Amino acid sequence: MKRLLSIELQKIWLNKASRVLTLTYFILLSFIALIASIKFDLGVFKFHLAEMGIFNFPFIWHFNTYIAAILKFFLAIVIVSMMANEYSYGTLKQNLIDGMSKKELVLSKFLTVVAFALASTVFVFVMSLILGLCFSSYTEVSIIFSDLEYVLAFFVKLTGFFSLCLFLGILVKRSAFAIGFLLVLSIAEGIANGILTFKIFPDSPIAGYITQFFPLEAMSNLIVEPFSRLSLVKTIGSQIGVENTKDYGVAFTTILIVLAWVVVLNFLSYKILKKRDL
Repeated sequence: MKRLLSIELQKIWLNKASRVLTLTYFILLSFIALIASIKFDLGVFKFHLAEMGIFNFPFIWHFNTYIAAILKFFLAIVIVSMMANEYSYGTLKQNLIDGMSKKELVLSKFLTVVAFALASTVFVFVMSLILGLCFSSYTEVSIIFSDLEYVLAFFVKLTGFFSLCLFLGILVKRSAFAIGFLLVLSIAEGIANGILTFKIFPDSPIAGYITQFFPLEAMSNLIVEPFSRLSLVKTIGSQIGVENTKDYGVAFTTILIVLAWVVVLNFLSYKILKKRDL
């Protein structure tokens, strides 16, 4: 497996566009630290973002993984291009001629997906730990390492999303079409969600039970928005009479759903590649 992963990483690094996108992704991740220096001065209204508690343990695990997950589209392009370039440059056929099986081809791509997800997770974990130790008001060990399920959810979310991108790259062969298909899938899920929620099952939780199995919806549900957890937002909400009952936890069932999609998507990728005449 080490050989397969080495081959794929070498292909990505030798491709200038993929190399630039990968470096850009990790550079942008590090920019999360710049949020700590942002200060707003609007006359009588002044606040420093770092002083709002966004870098307090354990909230920082939720906040940073949510923000970092937004940047995953940079690596999504790399994953899609990784497959599209195989067809464009003929390296897919050459690998088969050199003795690599189609199963090994899909495995090498999946190992790359996991490697990117793992590298991103470790990067965000280390960065969050450093920022928390610098700015958090709470530095007890028990508090620092609580809510680490968000880090696990981040890894699972990236693995699921990149597996979807890999599947689309194999399915349509072209980077632009694969990204377009991803956008269409997002819109389709949104429309289906709206129909189920407001037309078929209004005022009923049934729609939510169904949509939680949609691939993109399941990945989104792993880490919900953290902003309404901030004390300032809660204070404003209570003052205007808005009660917040949102569940911010990472549901084990959602992790299982996304992992199931990882298995399904990679299995379908293998089946498509196995049947396709290269």
